[in-house]
Amino acid sequence: MSDHTLTSPPLGWQAALRQHVNAHPRVAMALAVALVGVLLLLLQSIVAMLSGDLPDGARYGLIGGLAGFTATALGALPALVLRSISQKVEDTMLGFAAGMMLAASAFSLLLPGLEAAETLTGNPFLAATVVVLGMLLGVLLMLGLDQFTPHEHDKTGPCGPGHESCSRVWLFVFAIALHNLPEGMAIGVSFSQGDMRVGLPLTTAIALQDIPEGLAVALAIIAAGYRPAMAVLIAILSGLLEPIGALVGVGLSSGLAIAYPIGLGLAAGAMLFVVSHEVIPETHRNGHQTFATLGLMGGFALMMTLDTALG
Repeated sequence: MSDHTLTSPPLGWQAALRQHVNAHPRVAMALAVALVGVLLLLLQSIVAMLSGDLPDGARYGLIGGLAGFTATALGALPALVLRSISQKVEDTMLGFAAGMMLAASAFSLLLPGLEAAETLTGNPFLAATVVVLGMLLGVLLMLGLDQFTPHEHDKTGPCGPGHESCSRVWLFVFAIALHNLPEGMAIGVSFSQGDMRVGLPLTTAIALQDIPEGLAVALAIIAAGYRPAMAVLIAILSGLLEPIGALVGVGLSSGLAIAYPIGLGLAAGAMLFVVSHEVIPETHRNGHQTFATLGLMGGFALMMTLDTALG
C-alpha cells in the first residue's frame, strides 16, 4: 500500500454514499423500494388532509409522541448525578425495553393490523398478506437506513458511509434516531384511527421503556467522553424523533382504509428489526445474557398485562 493511500483524507459524505451504493446495490434497492412505499402512503394521506378527511387521530398521535419524548427526558436526567451504572443493570434495563417493544409489536400492532385487514378483505390469508407487506416495508426501511446512515454504537463502533467525516456526537445522534423513529411511527399509526384501545396500551409501553432507554443512551454518551450535561441534552433532544415519527405514522395510515393495516405492519416490522438487530445483540455482548433475557421476559409480561388492562 502506498504512502498516499495511507494519508489520503476520508471521502466526503456524497462520495462515500455513492461508493456504498455501488458496494451494496441490493440494500440500496431495498431502501429505495421502502421509501417509495412510504412516500406513496404519505401522498395519499396528504390528499386526504387537503380534502378535509384527515381523522382526529393526528392530535392523539402527537400527544402520544410527546409522551415518549417526555419519558426519554425523564430517563436521561438521572445521568447528571449517576454518571454510570453497572453493565449488568444496563443490560437488564435494555432487555426490559426490548421485551416491551416485542410485546407491543405483537399485541398492539400486528394483531390489530390483522383484525383491520380481515375486516377490509374478508379473507384471513389476504389479511395476513397485507400486514406482512407492511412488515416487509418496515424491515426494508430500517435495513436501508441502518446501512446508509452514518452512526455509532456503544460497543461496535462507527459504521455507515461517511462516518469518518462526522463527529462522534452526530454519530450517536443518528444511532439514537434509528431507535426512536420507528417507536414514534408506531405511536402515530396506532392512534391514526382514533382508537384508544390500540393507541393507549402501545404509547404507555413505549413511554415506559423510553425511561431506561433514555438513561442508557445518556450514560453511553458520557462513557464516550462527553460532559454529563451535554450527554443528557443530546439524549433529551433525541426524544424529539418520537413526536416527529408519530406525525409520520399518522400520515402513513390516515388515508385509504387499507393503509391502516399496512401502516401497523410497517411499524411492527421496523420495531422488530431494531429489537433483533440492535437491542438484543447489545445486551448479549457483555456476558449478562441471562439477566438481559429475564429483563426481556419481564418487559414482555408487563406489556401483555397493559394491553389486556388498557385495551
